[in-house]
Amino acid sequence: MKSLLLVLSIAATISGSQTAQKQQDHSSHDAMQHRGNQGMGFDQQKTTHHFQLRKDGGAIQVTAKSVGDKESLDEIRMHLQHIRRAFSAGEFNIPMFVHDQTPPGVPAMTKLKDHIQYKYQSIANGGRVLISSSNPEAIAAVHDFLKFQITEHQTGDPLDVK
Repeated sequence: MKSLLLVLSIAATISGSQTAQKQQDHSSHDAMQHRGNQGMGFDQQKTTHHFQLRKDGGAIQVTAKSVGDKESLDEIRMHLQHIRRAFSAGEFNIPMFVHDQTPPGVPAMTKLKDHIQYKYQSIANGGRVLISSSNPEAIAAVHDFLKFQITEHQTGDPLDVK
């Protein structure tokens, strides 16, 4: 009987800590979303982020959820053009603010900024920044950065290179 009570007690503790962890993760994600609203200049709830890994780098894509949401569309395009310029200069203050930490890959991307190209593209309902390089170290850093973004923003995008 004591063994059964011990097992039940351990199970309840594990279940409680998992619930607390989920609440903390949710709270942490909510805080990141709030900082994202401020740092990116558009409502995270009205937009969708996607991050793609490619052999030569990857892409950051943001779209407005509603076709008629011109305000979000304008803010997305302005933000992504700013990101292209800032990242090209080795400046990653916005993702550092949004995530409340230095994302993986950023130190190498800053160091190797002259080996990485950023190209903005306007797309239907949003925009994207294509990130490319022929430098293996820079490509690995871009992949680390984008994998972090996929996980943090909970996009469900593939974590493997296409």
